Amino acid sequence: MPPNQQQRQKCWDSRDRFFACLEQNDENAAKCQSLRQEFEGCCSNTWVKYFLRKREYDKYKEKLQTEGFKPYEEEKKT
Repeated sequence: MPPNQQQRQKCWDSRDRFFACLEQNDENAAKCQSLRQEFEGCCSNTWVKYFLRKREYDKYKEKLQTEGFKPYEEEKKT
């Protein structure tokens, strides 16, 4: 059975608190462990996985937009 509106809201709120904690603590997950446990407890495993992946993708996308694409260059052997 899919989550009802209250369950979804609780999940989203716990996600937002956890992600805010990570941002405030320079991505130090150890300082946000209790909020991560709450987030994982309030949301289904598939939602947790999706939200974490989306956050990483959004951070990567922002980095590309601010710093641009920097291709990897192998050392040239002579």
